[in-house]
Amino acid sequence: MGEFGLIARVTGRIGPAGHVELGPGDDSAVVTAPDGRVVASTDMYLEGSHFRRDWSTATDIGHRVAAACLADIAAMGARATALLVGFGAPPDLEASWSDELMQGLLEECTVAGAAIVGGDVVRSDKVILALTALGDLGGRAPVTRGGARDGDVVAVRGRLGWSAAGLAVLSHGFRSPRVLVDAHRRPVPPYAAGPEAADAGATAMCDVSDGLVQDLGHLAAAGGVAIDVTSAAFEVPEPFEQVAAALGGADPLSWILAGGEDHALAATFPGEVGVPEGWLVVGRVSAGEGVTVDGATYEGTGWDSFAD
Repeated sequence: MGEFGLIARVTGRIGPAGHVELGPGDDSAVVTAPDGRVVASTDMYLEGSHFRRDWSTATDIGHRVAAACLADIAAMGARATALLVGFGAPPDLEASWSDELMQGLLEECTVAGAAIVGGDVVRSDKVILALTALGDLGGRAPVTRGGARDGDVVAVRGRLGWSAAGLAVLSHGFRSPRVLVDAHRRPVPPYAAGPEAADAGATAMCDVSDGLVQDLGHLAAAGGVAIDVTSAAFEVPEPFEQVAAALGGADPLSWILAGGEDHALAATFPGEVGVPEGWLVVGRVSAGEGVTVDGATYEGTGWDSFAD
């Protein structure tokens, strides 16, 4: 198809959206910002590092990368409005693969309430995706990582450990339990819970992309506080137990505490009374520094792009 044929093919599938004044096809898009402020976040994804084409369909990958980027908008207490997509691909990539990728991106944007408004394409040796999400605060103050205070409670909303358990299944050459493999292929971020938490008075928030303990470490560091997680707050799902046994006694709790890419939301609230319905209280904030689990240092680690 060539570069411009690919662009025409991809953008031809994008329909109008109410908050988009000018969509793909010009030098830039124009997106309305009723609040007067724009929340923006960028993520990059590299084939072989963040996804594998032999493990996931192109539609799965579209869902997966869009969810990761759009969840960052929710973690600020905002609603996603737009997504820009940078796409690098080998010249011999099947046209149908790019169609399916676009389908996944569009479907995930629909779930989050956002629209794809543009992007760029480039030739590369592997598939590369660079996404930028935009969002609207709707008059709210942004919920940053740095607001947690001594006496706050820590709560989470969304799934934890499901993607990590699915990755463990795939890494051992299996394709079941399907519920875990699907969870790895397509995260389910609780998009609406971000603004909900902001309205309820959340003092700090982040999405769980690299592991709960590691990401809570960002809240602790930014707020100059200590966080202790209560492991008994989590119920280990039955599929986790099954896979852990099948893999020779792996610790399923480690998937919950250190597994990333579910894109649940973790937030701190001034007290349990103020925690919105559907959020699970899993810990407490106190004076000090760092994150502990049941009062002790946790040995598990989350994702680090530059770790050996």
